[in-house]
Amino acid sequence: MRFRHPDGSTVHLSYCTNVHPAETLDGVRAQLRDHCEPVRRRLGRDRLGIGLWLAKDAARTLVNDPAALRSLRAELERRGLEVVTLNGFPYEGFGAEKVKYRVYRPDWTEPERLSHTTDLARLLAALLPDDVTEGSISTLPIAWRTPYDGDPGAARTARAALTTLAQRLDALAELTGKSIRIGLEPEPGCTVETTSDAIAPLTAIGHDRIGICVDTCHLATSFEDPDTALDALAAAGVFVAKAQLSAALHAEEPHLPDVRAALADFAEPRFLHQTRMNSAAGLRGTDDLHEALDGHALPDSAPWRSHFHVPLHAPPAPPLTSTLPVLRSTLNRLVGGPVALTRHLEVETYTWQALPAELRPRTRTQLADGIAAELTLARDLLVDLGLKELP
Repeated sequence: MRFRHPDGSTVHLSYCTNVHPAETLDGVRAQLRDHCEPVRRRLGRDRLGIGLWLAKDAARTLVNDPAALRSLRAELERRGLEVVTLNGFPYEGFGAEKVKYRVYRPDWTEPERLSHTTDLARLLAALLPDDVTEGSISTLPIAWRTPYDGDPGAARTARAALTTLAQRLDALAELTGKSIRIGLEPEPGCTVETTSDAIAPLTAIGHDRIGICVDTCHLATSFEDPDTALDALAAAGVFVAKAQLSAALHAEEPHLPDVRAALADFAEPRFLHQTRMNSAAGLRGTDDLHEALDGHALPDSAPWRSHFHVPLHAPPAPPLTSTLPVLRSTLNRLVGGPVALTRHLEVETYTWQALPAELRPRTRTQLADGIAAELTLARDLLVDLGLKELP
């Protein structure tokens, strides 16, 4: 979905296909047929943006087979789908029964991460629509904090890898005329946990190909104020390559038994749900929701937020809620002003099948309806901010 911003630029809205995990090219094609095109049809649009997730094996297949890449591009066009952004965070195994900490490997100290992201950039340059010259790729925020934080050479290694990537992106732009930019995606528990944590490593790299991806669930989980966060990024000269529109789980009174019982329904075995509370003493947290609920690992004298991407249009029932207000505030700052601070927006609710059983979609039809409803909410927010939807 495309929108005209008052500044004259085109803002792209998509949804991320990591909600339909596939490890192979055949699996990606099945996603387009079984999920993405049906969502487009439900929305009644001729064109729908998707934030494509390509696992390592699928990406390698496309890099090694130009005919397959041309065929995928043709299939996207035939199904009324377009790609201007990729989710490069998960490397492989995102559809496994237990993902947890695995999603952070390889990190930016390992050569596989540089190789994979280089592949993704080349593929995105080839998949961009003819009338689009800029693409974006979100990636993990350097590394999970352990063992990275205990390795004195890790920061140098990661910085060297990202600098090499920036140089490769410069060469790619010169060769293809397509500008691909990377966004480190701050996430609780990582060495770059917040937007403020991203400033030092990004300014150390100092290249306009490497910026930040603002995920509004992660921002909210860490209790960051959108205005403060975005002002600091602007002051440091850090650009927003893309924004992921997502909402975290919020518990206002986690000391109450009924609130803890409701939270326990979201403590599931597949994904990591980092949980945080903010107090006068600062930010406290656990690596997973079940750890916060077990014993007294996390104080419950102040609200909790958990890294669980809940559907934008359907917050959980009381006594829980979502951080949709943080998304609204962030979006207002990103595209509600006289100049768009980013042009790539991606709805990223990958946890549909991890929701409590009574909230989980049971059929493809129900999942497509839910994704379409999320995109409709995002579309309405953009229109309310003065953007005009394009055909």
